[in-house]
Amino acid sequence: MSDRSHVLAVTVAAGLLLAPAVAGAQAENWTAPRTAWGSPDLQGVWDFRTITPMERPADLATDVLTDAEAARLEAEVRAAQEARDSETPFDTVGNYNQFWFDPGTTVVDTRRTSLVVDPPDGRIPARTPEAQARYEAGTEAGRGLRRHTPTPGGFVEDLGPGGVQVRCILGFNSGPPMTPGGYNQNMQLLQTPDHVVIFNEMIHNARIVPLDGSAHGDIPQWVGDSRGRWDGDTLVVETVNFHRETAFQSGLTGSSLTLVERFTLAAPGVLLYQVTVDDPTVWTRPWTYELPMQRNDLPLYEYACHEGNYGIYNILAGARDNPESNILTPEQAAEEAARR
Repeated sequence: MSDRSHVLAVTVAAGLLLAPAVAGAQAENWTAPRTAWGSPDLQGVWDFRTITPMERPADLATDVLTDAEAARLEAEVRAAQEARDSETPFDTVGNYNQFWFDPGTTVVDTRRTSLVVDPPDGRIPARTPEAQARYEAGTEAGRGLRRHTPTPGGFVEDLGPGGVQVRCILGFNSGPPMTPGGYNQNMQLLQTPDHVVIFNEMIHNARIVPLDGSAHGDIPQWVGDSRGRWDGDTLVVETVNFHRETAFQSGLTGSSLTLVERFTLAAPGVLLYQVTVDDPTVWTRPWTYELPMQRNDLPLYEYACHEGNYGIYNILAGARDNPESNILTPEQAAEEAARR
């Protein structure tokens, strides 16, 4: 995604919101389908596109939009996307054009102003002083560079503001946990009596989650070590033992992160995804967000990140021939700083 397009998309989305579907919207007399062995059948491809921001915009005092406000914001998003579709692709080495982007255009029925549901103000809790210092240091190191440009001298350990997504280690929206992004916003669930597979379109990563009550392993992994259980009709997945940061929240989290993900069929064709995030090295308290996923009847296709690793070679070669392509103008730098 081009940095100009990314900045524009985030700027537009910052004033938009979408509310997750909740159990209260469940159809009357509807019963969740079951597998042959009696568990709720969550299987299928689920689309988590949304134009809502993670946090409630600071200038909004309410947690719900009116119908008229929601309709106006959806129209603004569609107009902005149509305008970007008509643009000449931004001159950035390795950039996609608008054909590849699919950020979504609609809000959900309940029209919440943030995905965050706890704290009640819809805002992510304050960072710890140490995490804030790391965030500021990373922002300063990347000042004037594009999002996917490694900071000076770094490409293995120091991955730059784009984090692990630059090297196609983890997807920027697949986490875990999953969050809305610019494209590849599909996840497939597969079930057996004793396992669940969470298969993300982005970076085609599959988490195989045991349901047998076994203890967590002790080997750190990029996507952590997951164990699942049923809480009534809700699948609960707890993940610990992260190797280091993920792409979540600008890569601030690390090996201390604990995730509790909850998957519930809230209505026909709606899977409610609720996540509680707890990393005491980053935030002063745990926090929770909800994201409704819509059933997608289409299959997943392989996402070949870096196109078989030819992309890395060609991007680096192009950057050497056109070094100015990875340097921001003062105006672009100001927009990028505001976004971070």
